[in-house]
Amino acid sequence: MSGGVEERVEALWAAATAGDERAATRVATDALDAGLPMETLLLDVVAAVQSRVGHEWAANRLSVAQEHTATAVNERVLAALAHHPTRQNDPAPGMGRIVVACIDGEWHAFPARLLAEVLRARGWHVDYLGAQVPTPHLVAHLHLTNPDAVALSSSLAIRLPAAHTAISACQAAGTPVVAGGAAFGPDGRYARLLGADAWAPDARTAADLLAAGPLPRQATSGEEPRQLADREYTDLTRSAGSLVGAVMDDLTRRVPAMAGYTEQQLERTAEDVAYLVDFLRAALYVHDPELFSAFVGWMTSVLTARGVPESAVLAALDALAGRLTGFPRALGTLARARTTLG
Repeated sequence: MSGGVEERVEALWAAATAGDERAATRVATDALDAGLPMETLLLDVVAAVQSRVGHEWAANRLSVAQEHTATAVNERVLAALAHHPTRQNDPAPGMGRIVVACIDGEWHAFPARLLAEVLRARGWHVDYLGAQVPTPHLVAHLHLTNPDAVALSSSLAIRLPAAHTAISACQAAGTPVVAGGAAFGPDGRYARLLGADAWAPDARTAADLLAAGPLPRQATSGEEPRQLADREYTDLTRSAGSLVGAVMDDLTRRVPAMAGYTEQQLERTAEDVAYLVDFLRAALYVHDPELFSAFVGWMTSVLTARGVPESAVLAALDALAGRLTGFPRALGTLARARTTLG
C-alpha cells in the first residue's frame, strides 16, 4: 500500500471497531479531500477493513456484537461517500445502466454495495436493489428499466439454488448476468455451472469487465434452465428441518457434555447443525463434495477458536451420516469431509 492508504486503513479500523461513525466517516472524507481516488478508498481502504472484520470475528478476536458494530459503521461510511461532493452526481454521458442486487435470501449486502459505488464512481447509472431481492421482483425491475446487465451477488453457497433460479430468470428477460461473491467459488466454477454470462472475483474486476464492452444477451429460446436438483437434493431439502432435530437428538447421546449446555448453547449448536445440512444440500446441488469439505474446514476453525473441540464436528458429521443411509451421494460427501478433519 502507498500514498497513505495503510495509515487510513488503520485509522478506519480503529474507528469502526470502536463504533465511532463520525470518526470513521471523517477518515474517509478526509481521504477524498486529500486526493485519494474514490475507487482506491472504496476497495483498498473500506473493503480492506471490512475483510479484516470478518477475519477477526472468525478468529474469535471480535465478538458478534463488535463485528455487527464495525459492519454498521462501514455501511455508514459507504453511505457518506455516496453523497460526497467529489462524487459526480449524474451518470457520465455514454455510460449504460447496471442493476446490482443480492440473491434472494442473501443478507450479506456489503460486497454488492461496494460494487454499486465503484460503478457509480466510474460513471454508470446504477440501480442498487440491496439484500435478499426476490427473483420475481428483480425480473420485474429488469423489464421496467432494460439495463445493460445485472450483477448478482451472493456470499453463502447455500444460496446457489436460488442463484440458479435468478440467473436463468434474468437471462430469460434478456439481461446478461455477472455473478460475484464467495458463494460462486474462488475460481467462479459455480457461476459457470449455473450459466452466468460472466464472473468476477471482486468489484474492480467486475467494473473492468463491464467497461470492456457489452455482455452478450442470451437468446430467449424458451428452453427450461439446466436441471441440477436430483432425488437426493430434493428429498434432503424436504426433510431438512426434521433432520436437524434428529441430529440434535443423536448428538446429546454422542456428546455427553451437551447435557450441561445452556439454552443458548443448544440454540447455537442447532444453528451449526442447520448450516451443515444446508451446505450439504448446496454441495449436492452443484455436484461438488469439495464445497461441503471447505465449509466444514472453515466451521471447524471458527468453533475451535471458541473452545469447541474438533471432535464435536466429527460427531455431528457421524450423526448426519447415520440419518442418511439411503443417500449415497450425501454419504460420500460426508465421508470426504470427515477425512479432511482426521
